[in-house]
Amino acid sequence: MEKKNKLINDFTAGNIPKKMLMFAVPFMISNLMQVLYSLVDMIVVGQFVGSYGLSAVSVASQIFTFMTMVCLGFSNGGQVLIAQLIGAGRRDKLNKAIGSLFSIVLLMGVAITIIGLVFGKAVLTLMNTPQESFAMAEDYVLVCSIGVIFTYGYNMVSAVLRGMGDSRHPFIFVMIASIINVVLDLLFVGVFNWSVAGAALATILGQAFSFIYAIIYLYLNRDSFGFDFKPASFKIDGEMARQLTRLGIPFAVQSAAINISMMFVNSLVNTVGVYASAVFGAGIKVDDIVNKITQGISFAVSSMTGQNIAAGKVKRVEKVLWTSIIFCGGCYLLFTILLLTCSDAVFSLFTTDPEVIELAPVFVSAIVWSFPAMAIMKGTNGLIQGIGNARLSLIFGLLDAVVLRIGLSWLLGIECELGLFGFFLGYGLAAYGTAIPGLIYFLSGKWKKYNLVNR
Repeated sequence: MEKKNKLINDFTAGNIPKKMLMFAVPFMISNLMQVLYSLVDMIVVGQFVGSYGLSAVSVASQIFTFMTMVCLGFSNGGQVLIAQLIGAGRRDKLNKAIGSLFSIVLLMGVAITIIGLVFGKAVLTLMNTPQESFAMAEDYVLVCSIGVIFTYGYNMVSAVLRGMGDSRHPFIFVMIASIINVVLDLLFVGVFNWSVAGAALATILGQAFSFIYAIIYLYLNRDSFGFDFKPASFKIDGEMARQLTRLGIPFAVQSAAINISMMFVNSLVNTVGVYASAVFGAGIKVDDIVNKITQGISFAVSSMTGQNIAAGKVKRVEKVLWTSIIFCGGCYLLFTILLLTCSDAVFSLFTTDPEVIELAPVFVSAIVWSFPAMAIMKGTNGLIQGIGNARLSLIFGLLDAVVLRIGLSWLLGIECELGLFGFFLGYGLAAYGTAIPGLIYFLSGKWKKYNLVNR
């Protein structure tokens, strides 16, 4: 069995910090690569197209991220289900779980493509997209809508492997996407002058090649993977579909709510002008560096929690959570020092426009207030996802997005008349709406009785 399932990593025994780092580091690097190739989009567009292009990518990429929320929700649900099946010793059900996840996610990808093509322009209008960048933003949304199915496929495969405790192969898949994206970015935007549409096409083609490679690899190693790829295995199993829906819908709604709140803040920022829109877009990409790096640790917490809670090892789960907070805290501390001392240099990578560089400290001085909360939240969110408590995850997500992110941005920016700084500060402080309740839930110990597979 061990030989047949060599892709599966057992987290129910062994040194926790070592296991966490061995699993998380490839994801930290691969997530960093994802951010870097996203940064390359912004940098290349900023240098070759200008601030109007930066604004277009800033707005349109938020829509593209929103389009992926359904996929991420069900993929995260699949990760939790697979991790708990392994922890509970129910590997015989992996084939049905994986096949059902594949079919559900890909069908949703087709539906999201249609929705993006039909409603993309209307959403750009609702977001107060600056007129100077509207046409370019529309091109970006069009290209991403057509290719979103590849993004769904890549995230689906990676989530399955995360649930099995395999972080090495998703890292390889991201490396492929990153290299292709960087090369095509320079070619399409810098050489062919395809503007923002070229950046979008480079991103989609990178993910397409990565997804195709992933599927080929998994098919060739299907005995180790736990899925036989027979046509009958893609049939959606009723029991697995119920479990995935129970997990996936709350996770998807949570992610979508947070993304909608980000789009709302973006729309407020857009009313200040195209340069404010550009600095927010660049700032979010910079902030995303440390967020995506620490997300690798959150992935580890989720998978390690899933296996250990199903195996009844709650003490190991406690150690997993505290270890993650220490690791994430160190990452955010280093990034705080970098941003506070080098903000002008960091933002100048995107553009030489003095109007944008001048606004960089405004964003940085607001966003660093969110970092302590983020360090806690990466661990508590991973624990809540790992035990499969999708309902609580949804409640915390709605609190973060609707009550705090939208409410605080409006309150500080409009009512308190702090303007752009208030919008940025409200955006950052919302993280405490998830971090504090999440930590209280962990300390209460109520999570110890929550076991998705054996309930």
